[in-house]
Amino acid sequence: MMIGLIILLMVIFIAPLVFHKVEENLEIFLFIIALLSVIISNTLNLDLVGHILSNKFIYLITAAVLLGGVLFNYFRVSIGRFFEKLTKKVNVKIIVFMLIVVLGLLSSLITAIIAALVLVELIHFLPISRKNKIKINIIACYSIGLGAALTPIGEPLSTIVVSKLNADFLYIFNLLGVYIIPAIIFLGLLGAYLAKPEENLQSEEMKEETNKDIVIRSIKVFVFIIALELLGTGFKPLIDEYILNLNGRILYFVNILSAVLDNATMASAEISLKMTQEQIKAILMGLLISGGMMIPGNIPNIISSSKMKITSKEWMKFALPLGIILLGVYYVILFI
Repeated sequence: MMIGLIILLMVIFIAPLVFHKVEENLEIFLFIIALLSVIISNTLNLDLVGHILSNKFIYLITAAVLLGGVLFNYFRVSIGRFFEKLTKKVNVKIIVFMLIVVLGLLSSLITAIIAALVLVELIHFLPISRKNKIKINIIACYSIGLGAALTPIGEPLSTIVVSKLNADFLYIFNLLGVYIIPAIIFLGLLGAYLAKPEENLQSEEMKEETNKDIVIRSIKVFVFIIALELLGTGFKPLIDEYILNLNGRILYFVNILSAVLDNATMASAEISLKMTQEQIKAILMGLLISGGMMIPGNIPNIISSSKMKITSKEWMKFALPLGIILLGVYYVILFI
């Protein structure tokens, strides 16, 4: 069983980079792999199916993506005109800095889902090349992923951690705020540095979406989230067997697995009342940073990559080095 799960894990990392068809149909690919994982681990049953389908979070995200897409599409012309005027009066670098920092901080109150929806719609209108838009989007997703964790409202990981530790509303803010807020500001500065305005890009890149496109994207997100739920269950035996008893320093880097597995599931398996504050810090920072490395790692990644048609190669080319640098910096801060 364990060998089968390890092979599946390797396939998840490698296949999207090697096979173009997999990259184009990432949602279906992950869903198939997820089904195989629960079959191999013998965890596929009616209770699991019922548990997943009764998860209101799945429908909330799908509805938010659908409604957000329709609303932004309806107001697209007005938003485009506003941004055109704004970029003439305010430096694009300042706009990008504020976009990354404000969404990162607000995501803990408005949820990572809403922050990601706002991000992908607004970034679309920036007079920046697609290459740099992708980089700025990835940076912003890191910012949202980190910021959303500061309160139980922001994302499921925080809700699970606060619940398991019987902690108060501001527990994670008090525990990690001193690490996360400077990281968000750094990411804002990095995004501003990459925001290089270019002429005559808006008219070339802006393609109006149809309602059919929005519905298809929403369905893809729905399938993606179900796949993540299945992956978390399917790989749980592997996590229980090889990961839970590791030293905190090793666990910090092993949590790179959250780049492809749901970080809320990882947190649920790893976090315990018996742990010290230092161990909890290490686990959470490892999970939150690693979640930005690949598209399946976080909800904002899934929403934005679907909307902007970002491939796994394009995502990993920039997100992986950035994530490794952040992991290295915070390893020094936390352990040395």
